[in-house]
Amino acid sequence: MSFLEIAGLGKRFGEVVALDSIDLDVEEGTRVAIVGPSGSGKTTLLRLVAGFDVPDRGRIAMGGQTLTDGARAVPAHERGIGVVAQDGALFPHLSVGENIGFGLPRRDPDRRNRIAEMLAMVELDGSMLERRPDQLSGGQQQRVALARAMATRPRLMLLDEPFSALDTALRASLRDAVSKLLQAAGITTILITHDQAEALSFADRVAVLRDGRLQQVGTPAEIYFQPHDRMVAEFMGDCLILPAIAAEGRVACALGEIGLAGGAPQGACSIMLRPEQILLRRESDGPLRDGEKPARLLDIDFAGRTSTATVSVAGDAAGVSDSVLTLPGIGSRGLSKGERVIISIVGPAHLLP
Repeated sequence: MSFLEIAGLGKRFGEVVALDSIDLDVEEGTRVAIVGPSGSGKTTLLRLVAGFDVPDRGRIAMGGQTLTDGARAVPAHERGIGVVAQDGALFPHLSVGENIGFGLPRRDPDRRNRIAEMLAMVELDGSMLERRPDQLSGGQQQRVALARAMATRPRLMLLDEPFSALDTALRASLRDAVSKLLQAAGITTILITHDQAEALSFADRVAVLRDGRLQQVGTPAEIYFQPHDRMVAEFMGDCLILPAIAAEGRVACALGEIGLAGGAPQGACSIMLRPEQILLRRESDGPLRDGEKPARLLDIDFAGRTSTATVSVAGDAAGVSDSVLTLPGIGSRGLSKGERVIISIVGPAHLLP
């Protein structure tokens, strides 16, 4: 049985449909990332689960308890849900210790120990207890916000883009630390983010929202390698989408003949390849092998491992015409504009509807 159940959830703001018939089940102790473009409804969904807003229709239940169903709604402060906002939302007039202990009863004899325990859990030194938020770095502020949210022992943790204001290196390290903390504590977690890599690395399951509707829910690998449609494919990372002709479990396309994952369609179709499936090498590095395709490197937009190459590929006798392709995220590989290159594909292509 699911720990968090969302069924038929809908919310409008005037004429704007923010959420439309959302159904989502979250298993206890798991981490779910909800990802989508701006305006897709991510934050609205989080606010409805937290109890900050009331849905127009639908039901939310947690641990067998109905939180909202029609006119009935459990107040936010009675739901046992922790929330960490994008900027941490620490109280600027309170010390670190007072922020962490804000939700704890002041007469609780274990209050001081609980605050110290939370500070240690997020790997901050005890000397920081008397500091004010403006005396902390961005990463330290987010750790304090997490400690405050966890201090009350929430049944569910909601993270609203908590790492987006941090620099790249700190974001990755803090995200990993938070993920391990929540997993060790066994806290069910929902992360709201627009960062695809963050969603894929943090979560056990990923839900993709577009225009207030869930497009796909699955494991990170399923969402990345087996997207349901072109929107999910392109939103979840760099990809190459090509027209192709399918027959007997394979497709003919501008890059030659490629195996096809799942199904056996016939005729015209569209396929997707991820950057890690596309390999480039110099033509001078060795003879052409079966399944490889010669091409000329027209240009390369250098960005380290995320460099993008533009290649010219000749057609073939199977009816595939000459093509100019942009290959995203293939890395520089030390190649130069104008070189003759060989393209090889690793693994099967994914069929798009």
